[in-house]
Amino acid sequence: MKGDRVEIVVDAGDTTRTYEVVASRAGRRVETAVRRGVVEVSEVTRSGSVVRTARFMASRVLALVEQPVPREDPAEHAARAARTARPLGEDPET
Repeated sequence: MKGDRVEIVVDAGDTTRTYEVVASRAGRRVETAVRRGVVEVSEVTRSGSVVRTARFMASRVLALVEQPVPREDPAEHAARAARTARPLGEDPET
């Protein structure tokens, strides 16, 4: 979902560096994988195509913080839509 993001804190010798991968468009998501000593963070489209990838050596990664956008339950969405819906022609002031 747009707004999903992952922050990666990496040991860069005498200091730390922070990188961020964000789902920049609607329908995209951020996926994280750890394979063979490498941490991969990818922005992926709905169809599964990888848009961009950040790779880090797992031994250098200090923190990996996933910050997903809160997903809305379909029942909550329908209830909110029902509360805010008004019949056409109805005056919002009354």
